[in-house]
Amino acid sequence: MRKIVHTDMAPAAIGPYSQAIDTGNTLYQSGMLGVDPVTGVLAEGIVEQTKQIIKNIDNLLKAAGYSKDDVVKTTCFIADMGDFATFNEIYGAYFTSKPARSCVAVKTLPKNALAEVEVIAVK
Repeated sequence: MRKIVHTDMAPAAIGPYSQAIDTGNTLYQSGMLGVDPVTGVLAEGIVEQTKQIIKNIDNLLKAAGYSKDDVVKTTCFIADMGDFATFNEIYGAYFTSKPARSCVAVKTLPKNALAEVEVIAVK
């Protein structure tokens, strides 16, 4: 089983990909930026972007029938490792189940975002 997951409560894909794919018991969520899904505007600053990323992830998880506690792996991309402590504090407050994680600094993200997070969740 392979089902494309979409919700208007998370930013639309900005390329030829899906917001998420559910394979029955595993959800593969594309990278989420700190874009408000209603306005399409990227939040300002690392705090606001990270909070919006978390909201977007949570909304997509719920739309697919998953919860944050189902998340087993995240991959985080940060444009400036100087923002790591701030990003990590907000991330840690949400992901209390402590999924496995990779976090890397990247030169540039889409829309010149400061962070992006992709998620794998398992029921």
